[in-house]
Amino acid sequence: MKPKRQRSDSAKAAVAAHQNAAQAPIEPPKCVNLPAECRPFWDAIVTSRSRDLWTQADLLMAANLARTQYGIELTQVGSDAHAKLTRLAMALARSVAVHPTATTGRAADQVDANTLERNARNAPDDDLIPRAH
Repeated sequence: MKPKRQRSDSAKAAVAAHQNAAQAPIEPPKCVNLPAECRPFWDAIVTSRSRDLWTQADLLMAANLARTQYGIELTQVGSDAHAKLTRLAMALARSVAVHPTATTGRAADQVDANTLERNARNAPDDDLIPRAH
């Protein structure tokens, strides 16, 4: 029987999230050859999901996605190779649940957050709210 997953809105989940966030990104599995040039992509991929939800199989796919993302950077935009790698990256992102819907939610659910930020960006300067200039 599978252990029961803890609720994401519990105090225990909040503590785990803070502990996970304080750690360095997950290292690639030992069986994976991940060139140093792919590491920034790897770090972005594995930190986009909760640390304790990654399985070894997911990490293998994440390495493929990191190598694919690096490959996209090396190919000419608009070329057939670029298009193929982009499609592959999208499929791999769905496979390991690091696509936008999985990481930030449905676009319809983001409207309020986007509106708040846009309004804050357009608000007049306020001495109580620090701004980057």
